[in-house]
Amino acid sequence: MAIVAYFFLPVSPDKARFLTEEEALVAKARAVRQVGDVERVGGIVWKDILSTFLDPKAWFTAFMYFSTNVGFSSLPVFLPTILEDMGFSSINAQGLTAPPFFLSFLITILSVYVADKTQQRGFTVMLMSTIGFIGYVLLAAVETVGVRYLGVFLAAAGIFPSIANILPWVLNNQGSDTRRGTGIAILNIVGQCGPLLGTNIFPKNESPRYFKGMWVSAAFTLFTGFLALGLRTLLVWENKKLDSKYGPKAPHPLHGKDPLSQKTAIMEYFSKNQNDAGVPLIRDPPTMLFLVKWQHSHG
Repeated sequence: MAIVAYFFLPVSPDKARFLTEEEALVAKARAVRQVGDVERVGGIVWKDILSTFLDPKAWFTAFMYFSTNVGFSSLPVFLPTILEDMGFSSINAQGLTAPPFFLSFLITILSVYVADKTQQRGFTVMLMSTIGFIGYVLLAAVETVGVRYLGVFLAAAGIFPSIANILPWVLNNQGSDTRRGTGIAILNIVGQCGPLLGTNIFPKNESPRYFKGMWVSAAFTLFTGFLALGLRTLLVWENKKLDSKYGPKAPHPLHGKDPLSQKTAIMEYFSKNQNDAGVPLIRDPPTMLFLVKWQHSHG
């Protein structure tokens, strides 16, 4: 599939044959909002590789991925055994693994949606990590079967959404293709060592409570939240430095105006930006995105 993707996966919206001109502009506008740049270099920028290795943001997300992978790798593998040791039959234990994973699926979709809408991925990861931590503490510290099963729900609802929010956070924090690619490489080199630990902390001789596995998973899940707090603090500090140097990001000129004023400004923009045939030309992606959103909200 990698060979097929090389020939058919477009490298930029401009080269996507299946997009119209308007759709390509919208895609570029979204790229501007994400990382501030839409131009694709088409090759490796070697100095960006070095700068990414020296960037603490890449290492924050890498160790967050490692920490979450400790539980992410072990919970699906050992959950049927854990449920059996709670007193359920083998068949019932297999069936009882489905509800926690289904809940985590729903929360994963909801959490990434909320994080994208609010642009607060750090708070989202912190919340999910706290939920997962509470779940592991219940599994480790409580003997009641019902409460421990509740802990399974909380652990799954914390771990899986955390992974789903950490991965895009890597790409959001790097400003070029080379930096994003290097960030993903660092993420996987460090993060994929997490399963080496996670799959070796639930030895059979520690059943039925698996104290070591539960407490280690709890500690690393909580550590993910602290790393998310650290990364968010770093990003706030860097953004303040950029604002002091370049000034805060200015809103689009049409934001905040009443609908009639917006429509008037849009018509003036179209009248000044059209080709010989009278077709409107929208040259800058941010304006394109604003106009598309305005059109959708005003019919």
